[in-house]
Amino acid sequence: MQALMIYGANGYTGRLIAAEAARRGHKPVLAGRNRDALDELAAPLKLTRRVFELNDANEIDRNLEGVRILLNCAGPFSRTCEPLLAACLRQRVHYLDITGEIDVFAHCHRLHNQARHAGIVIAPGTGFDVVPTDCLAAMLKQRLADATHLVLAFEASGGPSPGTARTSVEGLAKGGRARIDGELREVPLAWKMREFTRQDGSHRTAMTIPWGDVYTAFVSTGIVNIETYMAVPAKTIARMRWMRHLRWLLALAPLQRFLQDKAGRTAGPDRQRRENSACEIWAEARNANGKQVAASLRTPNGYELTVSASLGIVEHLLASTPPGGYYTPSMLMGADYVLELPGVALLDSRTRTP
Repeated sequence: MQALMIYGANGYTGRLIAAEAARRGHKPVLAGRNRDALDELAAPLKLTRRVFELNDANEIDRNLEGVRILLNCAGPFSRTCEPLLAACLRQRVHYLDITGEIDVFAHCHRLHNQARHAGIVIAPGTGFDVVPTDCLAAMLKQRLADATHLVLAFEASGGPSPGTARTSVEGLAKGGRARIDGELREVPLAWKMREFTRQDGSHRTAMTIPWGDVYTAFVSTGIVNIETYMAVPAKTIARMRWMRHLRWLLALAPLQRFLQDKAGRTAGPDRQRRENSACEIWAEARNANGKQVAASLRTPNGYELTVSASLGIVEHLLASTPPGGYYTPSMLMGADYVLELPGVALLDSRTRTP
């Protein structure tokens, strides 16, 4: 039996995960659609590869035979999750991916009962989207059980991969999202703006974005009001607000194809840039009486964290047999999981009373 298959292994993040998995002694099957790219990757790592598209359910089923865990690294996941997850349910294969797409989280969650009956784990978002933010949210929930509001924010550097850039383009047409009184609602792009204070005392402006936690953190914590922010320059916030008027245009299929093709040419950060960049993450929760708890994290570059977090979850599933069903990272691994990952440090943890 092949314990692990990495689909989209020839993509930017898939390559990083495949190389680290091999370094750890795993023998994953490398899979995807591009035969030449997979051959180029698999040969030096001495790994096998399988080449298949996702438009034929029988072909997916055949290629999943003998696989125990599928880690999907092929984005945008709005296109790849549904056929791969359906096959995992049929073949009783654990499904993991590195998505940050809200609609993908929702699709996976809807299949909780099917996964429970099949005895498989469905755990999307095993990387930077959304492991550190989900774990921080769960930590704050433990400290403030009656929290009604949650704010999560991050500052990332190093630049996006081609897959992340394509997903971002797709997301522009969908606008913003927030959790309001328990409901997932559409809000304008850059709906809110605020500042966060870094560990060094400097301040960062940030805008609301449709980060996956508006879905996952609600499942993990039950907190009914959730906003997610990304630190960006003030001029970026102004540009995003101006783009509200162009949502109808951004949704047109020809323009989406053009923009995603252009975004897909992004090279992604090289090794030196990844090693020289890091992320800071903030979380705040408060209850109806105004009591507030907060914490912040420093993590490695998001792609480095995605590699270590995803493989940590793979190794957990290889070593244990959790009940089948849908899991967020903190539900599967515990709220402190992110603190076990290399290069992660808890910077601040405080409580304020009204």
